[in-house]
Amino acid sequence: MNGICGWLGSSGGADGQITVRAMLDALAPQEQFRESKTGPAWAVGVTTFNRQSIDVHVGDGLAVAILGRTHFLESNLDQARLRDGAAQVLAREFVRRQQAAFASLGGAFTAVVIDEARNTISIAADRMGIQPLAYTVSGGTLLFGSSCASINADLRARPEIDPQSLYHYLYFHMIPAPRTIYKNYRRLLPGEYLVFDGRQVTTASYWAMHFEENVQAPFAELKEQFMTSLRESIRTAADGAPTGCFLSGGTDSSTMAGLLGDVTGKPARTYSIGFDEPGYDEMQFARIAARHFGTDHHEYYVTPTDIVSAIPLIAGAYDQPFGNSSAVPTYCCARMARQDGIERLIGGDGGDELFGGNERYSKQYIFSLYDKVPAPLRDRLLPGLLNNFPGADSVALLRKARSYVQQASVPMPARLETYNLIDRIGHEHIFTPAFLGQIDSHGPLDHLTVIYNGADATSLINRMLALDFRVTLADNDLPKVVNTCALLGLDVAFPMLADRVVAFSARLAPDLKLKGTKLRYFFKEALRGFLPDEIIAKQKHGFGLPFGPWMTRHQPLHDMVTSSLSGLKRRGIIEPAFIDELTSQHLSVHAGYYGTMVWVLMMLEQWLGQHAPDFSLSANNH
Repeated sequence: MNGICGWLGSSGGADGQITVRAMLDALAPQEQFRESKTGPAWAVGVTTFNRQSIDVHVGDGLAVAILGRTHFLESNLDQARLRDGAAQVLAREFVRRQQAAFASLGGAFTAVVIDEARNTISIAADRMGIQPLAYTVSGGTLLFGSSCASINADLRARPEIDPQSLYHYLYFHMIPAPRTIYKNYRRLLPGEYLVFDGRQVTTASYWAMHFEENVQAPFAELKEQFMTSLRESIRTAADGAPTGCFLSGGTDSSTMAGLLGDVTGKPARTYSIGFDEPGYDEMQFARIAARHFGTDHHEYYVTPTDIVSAIPLIAGAYDQPFGNSSAVPTYCCARMARQDGIERLIGGDGGDELFGGNERYSKQYIFSLYDKVPAPLRDRLLPGLLNNFPGADSVALLRKARSYVQQASVPMPARLETYNLIDRIGHEHIFTPAFLGQIDSHGPLDHLTVIYNGADATSLINRMLALDFRVTLADNDLPKVVNTCALLGLDVAFPMLADRVVAFSARLAPDLKLKGTKLRYFFKEALRGFLPDEIIAKQKHGFGLPFGPWMTRHQPLHDMVTSSLSGLKRRGIIEPAFIDELTSQHLSVHAGYYGTMVWVLMMLEQWLGQHAPDFSLSANNH
C-alpha cells in the first residue's frame, strides 16, 4: 500500500543533525518528485496518496507535511487553512504549542513535523486511527511509513517475525496496535504521536475519548444536533470525487445512503453484496433501503470462486496477517463500485461503537445484573447450589442458570472472550510446545484489560465502547475497509467517525445508547421516520461470509484450504494433529463456528507464503 514513508538518522554522532532523505514514496513512477530545502540538513518530498494531495510547508526552521483530508477544529484556524494551507497553519501552531498542536487537527490524517532547532521529528496519527503509521529504529535511524512493507523496502535485512504477535493474531484474528507482526516494529495508536530526537522514540497521546456521562438535554434538541452533524459529515465526505456508498441494509449503511442522496440532491449510488446461502443473505434489506431512498442500486452475489480468487490478493495486500473473512465480500463490493466509475466509497463503520449497536453490549448488561446480587449469595451460595444440585445436567433451566452464573462471575473484559476458540479448545491442544515456550498466553487479555480499565468512563456501555474503538474499530473494521479499497485504488470515507459526530456521541447519556437491553436506542428513535421500519427492527448481520458451509462443498476452495493448512503444519506453530482434528471432526459438527478457525489459520499461511515464505520457528530462532 503506497503512502508516506521516510527515514531519519544522525549525520555525525550524538549531536548530529537529523537528516530526512525522503518522506514519501511515489504513488506512481511517472509522478514528479520535488524537493524543498531550508539548508543542507534536510529535504522534503511531495507526491499524492490515493488522489489526496500531501500539503507541505517548509520555513522558519520547520518542515511540515500533512497527508489526508484534514481540517482544524477551531474555526479561526480552519479559515486560515483555506487561505494558507493546513501545513502552514500547523507549523505556526507547532511553534506556539509544540506537540499539543496536533490536538487542533481533525479528520483522517498523518502529520509529520521536523524541527531543525530542536533536532526532532514528530509524527501524529489521526484520532480514530483511519490512516495507520508504523515505525522502527534501526542502526540509529528512524524508519516510518504507512505500512510495515513500506519500511521493509528500505531495510537490507528481513525483519524478524514476532511469535507473540502471531499469538495475538490467532487470538484476535488481527494484530492489535501498538504491536505489528515484526519484532521491534510498532504502530501509533489512534490519537497518538511520537517524537524522535536522533537517539530514541517516545510516544504520548494528544487526544483520548472523554465521555461526559451526565449531560441532559431534550430529545428534540439532541436529534437536531445529531442529524445536522451527520449531514455535514456526509457532505464533506462526498466532496471532490465520484462517490458511492456501501449498502448492507443495516441501520448505518442505510442512513449513509439516505443522507448521501439528501445532501447531493441526486440518487445515491449504492453497492450491495449477497450470498446464495440460507441464513447469510441480507439482500432483501438492502433492497428495502434502496427502494425507500430511490438509490441508483447495484448488486453482486459472491460465489465460492470469488473467494478462491480473492484470498491471495487480500493476503498479499495486507502488511501483516489479517483474519476477518468479511474482507472478501468488502473487496467484491468495492470492485463492483470501481468498475462503475466510483473513486470514493462511504462506509458506515463506527456507528455500533458510537451508539451501542453490538449484541454483546446487551448481553453484558444482563451479566452485569448479577453484580447486584448480595455478595454472600453471589460468591458462595448460588455457585455451590448450582454446581452440586443433583440431576442439574438434565434440567434445562438449571443448566442455563449455572452457565449464567459461571459467565457472570468472570470479570470484565475477560468475560467478552468467554467463547474464544483458543481458550475453549485449550492452548496445549492447539500450539506446539516450542511456540508456547516463546509467548505469554495472558498477553491478549492483558491488552484488553489495560484499554478497558483506562477508559475515561464509569458506565459499562461506555467502557465497552472505548474498548471497541481500539480493538474492533481501529484494529479490525477500519483496516478491513481501507486496505481492501486501497487494493482497488479506491478512497474511502467514514462520516460516522467525523469529529463532530464522535464529540456528540461522547456527550450522549449512556442509557440513550443502551436502554436496558435495547441497542442503539437514541440512534434508532432519532432516525425513526427517516429509515424504513424494517431496517430499524432488523437484527445486525453485515457482510458475513458463509466460508464454513461453502468450504465443505466447493472443491477448489476445499483444495486451497487443504494446501494452506498443510503448509502451516511445517511452520512449527500449530500442532499438526490439531489441524487434522479441526478439518476431519470439528467442521462436521459446526461448520460455521469452527470454520472461523480454519479461515484464520488459512489466511496466516497465505500471508506467510507471500511475505515470509521461509519462516518457521526453528528458522526464526537461528
